[in-house]
Amino acid sequence: MTLLDSLHSLHRAAPLRIDPALWPVTTRVDTDGRLCVGGVPLTEVADEFGTPAYVLDEADVAHRVATYRAQLPGVRIVYAGKALLTTEVARWVARHRLGLDVCSQGELATALAGGVDPRAIVVHGNAKTTAELRTAADVGVGRIVIDCGTEIALLASQLRAPQDVLVRVTPDVDIHGHDAVTTGITDQKFGFALADDQALLAVRRVLDQPMLRLVGLHCHLGSQVTDPTPYGDAIARMVALMADVRARHGVVLSELNVGGGHGVPYVAGDRELDLGALRDVIEDALDAACGAERFPRPAVVVEPGRAIVARAGVTIYRVVAVKRQPGGRTYVAVDGGMSDNPRVALYGARYTVTVANRHPLGPLATVTVVGRHCEAGDAVARDVELPADLHPGDLLAVACTGAYHHSMASTFNLVGRPPVVAVQRGRARAIVRRETTADLLLRDA
Repeated sequence: MTLLDSLHSLHRAAPLRIDPALWPVTTRVDTDGRLCVGGVPLTEVADEFGTPAYVLDEADVAHRVATYRAQLPGVRIVYAGKALLTTEVARWVARHRLGLDVCSQGELATALAGGVDPRAIVVHGNAKTTAELRTAADVGVGRIVIDCGTEIALLASQLRAPQDVLVRVTPDVDIHGHDAVTTGITDQKFGFALADDQALLAVRRVLDQPMLRLVGLHCHLGSQVTDPTPYGDAIARMVALMADVRARHGVVLSELNVGGGHGVPYVAGDRELDLGALRDVIEDALDAACGAERFPRPAVVVEPGRAIVARAGVTIYRVVAVKRQPGGRTYVAVDGGMSDNPRVALYGARYTVTVANRHPLGPLATVTVVGRHCEAGDAVARDVELPADLHPGDLLAVACTGAYHHSMASTFNLVGRPPVVAVQRGRARAIVRRETTADLLLRDA
């Protein structure tokens, strides 16, 4: 077999190194072994915009939105902006006619700058300030989620016109699973507990405020939920509470927001939330609960964030050094790290990594990809398989980095945050520019 024949064989095999469950839908490997997203070789993104850089596939975002619409017909989709929000992403939200949830004044301003209709915005937060509540009300947001008792009178005091609100309830439904974070149980910081009638008391206090219009209830079970069953349990408890509100106050609530937290895979073998199964759980739970309580079926809202943007994102790094410790690990150091992805240090998150600038010729070796920061916990991916001949200058790509990377990035060691580069149909454009040293110095007084 000639070298040319070998290269053609490698080209045919190369796509197998890209698991379609983890990478953007447009991901391909070209004849030179370069990883391409949105029709753009990642080497070209690195050459034009530098590294590290967040790459975001517009087509993948559109694909995830379309999948939600197809799998959950009749359910309102509200994108959770905390996962990733820029003015351009806000424009995509508006273009796809999604709702948008925000939890700070900065996120609200970004949403408005991106052209999102204020009426499509849901405002969250367990400790909203007076200024945030006033601003949200003044711009005319569609919903404000009441999360604590002091917020009720505080919000009412800021209103010049009636405001639609939801009361956030903790239904005391636990979720279990790898990487799952629970927020639907009583002992955590969000919402009003069902226990001791705390939620009912909050509802009564809201109803006592003439400027607050209570339209429904909200709950959130946690993050990285892969089993849809707990959503059914939550719906049963929330509908029972809605029926109790009707019995005590004569008010029929028409909206039930069951939050987001839909799990996505980060490495091969990870589970993800099956939207078809979620649809069936929602339908069955509503039928059973509303039938049992003789309660009119409420409109259902879900708030996915990670599930919309995580797999659209790829982070690219340049290898700076390879260090093989005697009797220990092989460390591959790159030009980014925990400042652009704190999740590994915070949660022990796992990631899928591949070489992006060439075919992975030769044997593989188990290595740990580490960052550039002066912190022992600064890792990008631990114990992953990469080419044994990896060397400085190689380009690495990390999958599933669209959510909670740009939004959680810091300037640790005074390293500027990476650009966000959107790719589509062979074109790359920066939608957030790289943060420079001059930017960092601007805030110094």
